[in-house]
Amino acid sequence: MSSKHLLVVVGPTAIGKTSLSIALAQHFKCEIVSADSRQFYKEMHIGTAAPDEEELKAATHHFIQHRSIKDDYSVGDFEKEAIQKIEHLFISNNYVVLVGGSGLYVNAITKGLDDFPKIEEQIRETLKKEYENNGIESLQNQ
Repeated sequence: MSSKHLLVVVGPTAIGKTSLSIALAQHFKCEIVSADSRQFYKEMHIGTAAPDEEELKAATHHFIQHRSIKDDYSVGDFEKEAIQKIEHLFISNNYVVLVGGSGLYVNAITKGLDDFPKIEEQIRETLKKEYENNGIESLQNQ
C-alpha cells in the first residue's frame, strides 16, 4: 500500500505560494486544494492574489472562487468539504498540495476543529438587531 502525503504550503500573501504549489503539483502530478479564506469567493478579486487563468490551467485547483460572499460558509464547512475532497484525490494519487495563507483553514485540515454547535437563527437575528440599534460597542461589552 502506498503512503499518502499532504504537502502544505503556507505563508503571507505575495511570497510565491501559488507558483510553488503549481510546481509541486506538476512534479508530483497531483492537484491543489486552496485553504485561503478570501480566494473562496467569486466577488473578491482585489487583494486576494487568487491564481490567474494561466495558473489555474497549469494545475487543477479546488476551492478557488467557488462561493459567493452572499453564501453562509464557515471554516467548519470548509473543513468537511476539503477533507472529503482530499480523501477523494488520494484515491488516484499519493500526493495532494494544500496551499493558503489562512492559518485557521490550514489548521482545520491538518489539526482538526472542535465540533461547532448549530446556532438558532433567532440568536443571529437578535444579535444583528442589537448591532443595528446600539452599534458594535454594545456587543463588545457583552
